[in-house]
Amino acid sequence: MTTNGPSAEKHPAQRRRPRGAVREGLVAAGVEMARTGGPDAVVLREATRIVGVVPNAAYRHFADRDELLAEVCLAAMRELAGRMAAGVARVEGERGDPVAARLRLYAIGVAYLEFAREQPGLFATAFSLPQQHGYDMPGTEPGPPRTPLGQLRAALDELVDAGVLDEGRRDGIEYPIWSAVHGLAVLAGQGPLRDLPAPAREHLENLTMAFLDHGIGSVDQPAE
Repeated sequence: MTTNGPSAEKHPAQRRRPRGAVREGLVAAGVEMARTGGPDAVVLREATRIVGVVPNAAYRHFADRDELLAEVCLAAMRELAGRMAAGVARVEGERGDPVAARLRLYAIGVAYLEFAREQPGLFATAFSLPQQHGYDMPGTEPGPPRTPLGQLRAALDELVDAGVLDEGRRDGIEYPIWSAVHGLAVLAGQGPLRDLPAPAREHLENLTMAFLDHGIGSVDQPAE
């Protein structure tokens, strides 16, 4: 016998969800679509289908698909930042130790390249809306730097404190370093180097990081 009264169980798509849960679900769905297909795969209607809400429900949270994509960009950047932070955390050594400082910069670059290699869809998505996406992620909680750019800057500041990088060369040096690592990630991911076998790609990654480390400067300072 079918029950039509108020006690009847609703279909999952008909159950009322907390407002925040719907928004978070749509973003999570967008992240998974981006993970498998890049930014072009992020579709608002498909996100509502995955979450199990009617299509119009999405417009209570996002004006259009670009607003959802902007949130997915931010989530992808946070995942990249998390990988970088984890790599830095694995390096032993006190702040100010020249060897540890260099290894932390190396860990940042390696994590960046690994993310681009292992998560090409999210990597492409993270940089797909530069006009809407603040790479410094304002509004994050205080404490250690949590953004990719913030972590790179912190590593370079430590290199100055450790006497590896001359303070006079510090201003703005994060941008050529970022450009070199990001450029290799793009060339090897979707550019002319995309068909390189894994050992050759790993060799190029090591060469790039060694080149940057050499360019930072020597631990040994010239005698006065």
